[in-house]
Amino acid sequence: MDLFKYESGGGWVEFRWLKGLILTGGGTFDGQGAQAWPYNNCLKDSNCRILPTSVKFMGVNNTLVQDITSINSKFFHMALVECHNFRGTKIKITAPEDSPNTDGIHVERSSRVFLSSSRIATGDDCISIGQGNSHITITSIHCGPGHGISVGSLGKYRDEEDVSGLVVRNCYMKETTNGIRIKTWPNSPGSSAATNMTFANIVMNNVSNPIIIDQSYCPSSSCSSKAPSRVKLSDIHFKNIRGTSSSEVAVNLECSKGIPCQNIYLEDVHLNPSSGDKRSISFCSNVRAKFIGTQIPPPCS
Repeated sequence: MDLFKYESGGGWVEFRWLKGLILTGGGTFDGQGAQAWPYNNCLKDSNCRILPTSVKFMGVNNTLVQDITSINSKFFHMALVECHNFRGTKIKITAPEDSPNTDGIHVERSSRVFLSSSRIATGDDCISIGQGNSHITITSIHCGPGHGISVGSLGKYRDEEDVSGLVVRNCYMKETTNGIRIKTWPNSPGSSAATNMTFANIVMNNVSNPIIIDQSYCPSSSCSSKAPSRVKLSDIHFKNIRGTSSSEVAVNLECSKGIPCQNIYLEDVHLNPSSGDKRSISFCSNVRAKFIGTQIPPPCS
């Protein structure tokens, strides 16, 4: 979900400007979203209301969230904004795969965030990394259904901050619409960068777009011009990505023609088609990726 500046949305339960917060105990936040989803589709209605996130953390430092469940959020399940030294583990998130805008965990303008050992099944991104983040580590996440683990979308608003130091490893994607996705808007009003990111040891099970960079991201008809994205993507590593792709294009690197991607590495990628009678392929645009070790599908030029 990317149609607004996130801070404009409120939270059903909010924790603000705290230090040393511990939230645990096995409780469940039930957002009762099914009552609102049919009437609030922001992809179809630009005047939609921004519904509350179930649990929002704003400016909290040195935080532990553990053994918490969120179900059927009206909007995002959890959001972290301007948080530092945040650890979330053993979190369970559940909503139907057709529930709109129900990102599992959204992170924005935060640093030193560690998310681990959690199961996320929802209708949008399992985890979304917004602008202004640094030193984010995501490990041992079971994602599906959902839209995968996404960086972005980036570049829609002026004066967005850079993203750097993201590590995603030892995760499992099952029947998601994307696996690892980096998405930036065309027509960027300002310039920013996403750099120094590593995605390693990821298993894809029947995933539609296992590896995708999309610098022409526009989920609705709101993009009137196709001026290239001004978000610079560089120093990105995809390592030991394996499993099956339900779409023909298993590796899709569509970079900006205004600022082509730099230093994109794919090492030991093994993505077979889900259906045995088809072939998977790679697609590259405005990038010269560097391929190391096993490459299935074959590298694109």
